[in-house]
Amino acid sequence: MSLSSPASAPRYEVADRPTLRLADILLRWESILVLLLIAVVVFNASISPYFLDFYNLADATFNFSEKGILALAMAFLIIIGEIDLSIAAIIAVASLAMGLAAQAGAPTPALIVIGLGVGTLCGAFNGALVTAFSLPSIVVTIGTMSLFRGIAQVVLGDQALTKYPASFQAIGQGYISTRLPIPISFVLFLILAALFGVVLHRTTIGRRLYAIGCNPTAALFSGVPVKRIRFWLFVLMGLMAGLAAVLLTGRIGSTRPNIALGFELEVITMVVLGGVAITGGIGGIFGVTLAVFVLGLTTFGLSLVNTPGIVISILNGALLIVSIAAPNLVARVLRRKT
Repeated sequence: MSLSSPASAPRYEVADRPTLRLADILLRWESILVLLLIAVVVFNASISPYFLDFYNLADATFNFSEKGILALAMAFLIIIGEIDLSIAAIIAVASLAMGLAAQAGAPTPALIVIGLGVGTLCGAFNGALVTAFSLPSIVVTIGTMSLFRGIAQVVLGDQALTKYPASFQAIGQGYISTRLPIPISFVLFLILAALFGVVLHRTTIGRRLYAIGCNPTAALFSGVPVKRIRFWLFVLMGLMAGLAAVLLTGRIGSTRPNIALGFELEVITMVVLGGVAITGGIGGIFGVTLAVFVLGLTTFGLSLVNTPGIVISILNGALLIVSIAAPNLVARVLRRKT
C-alpha cells in the first residue's frame, strides 16, 4: 500500500485538533518555565510580604543581571557543542586589570575599555587553544580557569583594590533614571537578550550555530566555517565576561581574588534549565531568559527569609541535574507510548 494512501495516514477528528495544539503548547519547555516562574513568584510572595515590593524586585535584578549576560553568550557556545568554564576567572583577571588601572588614576572610560579588552583577550586565548590545536573546550577552559584565577590570587594576595571613581561605580550601582529605579545592568541584560535572540533565531548566523551543534562535520562540508565560528564565539564569551566584570566590579566597588567565584556553575544551570541541550544543537534565548528570572527570583525570595547560602547552592545543583535529566526522561516516556 502506498504511503500516501488515505488508509495509511492517522485520522483525527476536527474536535481533537485544538486539544492537540494546546497540548503541544503546554509541553513546550518555555511554557513549563513560565509556569515555574509563576510558581516561584507565588511561593516567594507567600513566604515574604516584601517580595512583591517594586523597589525590592528592581534591586533584586542587580544580583542576576551579570549572570544573565554571561548566560546569553554561554547559550551560543553550548548550542554549538562547546563550553567555557573559565568565565568567572576571566571576570577576576579583568577586574584585577581595572583595579590596577584605577589605582594608577585611570578615568572611567579607560577602565571600561580595559575591562572589556582583557575579557576579549582571554576569550580569544581560549578560542585559539580550542580551534588551533583541536582541544576539547572543557579541558582548555578548566586549565585557563586555574590560570586566570591564579593570576588574580598571586597579584592580590589577601588585599582588595577599592580605589574606583564614583562615576565607574555608578555603572554597576546606578539606575536608568531617578523616576524609574530600574538598574542599568538589568536594562543592558534585556537589550542583549533581544539582540542575541534576533541573531540566533532570525539570521543565517543562528542557523549555522544550530547546524554546527547538530553535526559539525556535515556543517563543514556544507560550507560553514566551523573553526572560525567557534573561535569568535569564545571571543564573544570573553567580551561578555569583560562586561560582567565592569558591572560587578562597579556594583561592589572593589576587586578581590574571589570575585565572581562560582559564577560558571550558576550560568551553566541557567542555560541548561532554559532548554539548551548540553549536547548541543537545541535551545533558544527566550528559554534562557526565563531561566535567568526563575533562578534569580528564587534566590532573591529565599534570601529574604534568611535561607543559608549552602541551601541555595544545593537547590541550584538539584535544578541543574533535573534540567539535564528531564528531557531524557520525557523522551523515554514518549517512546514507550509510541
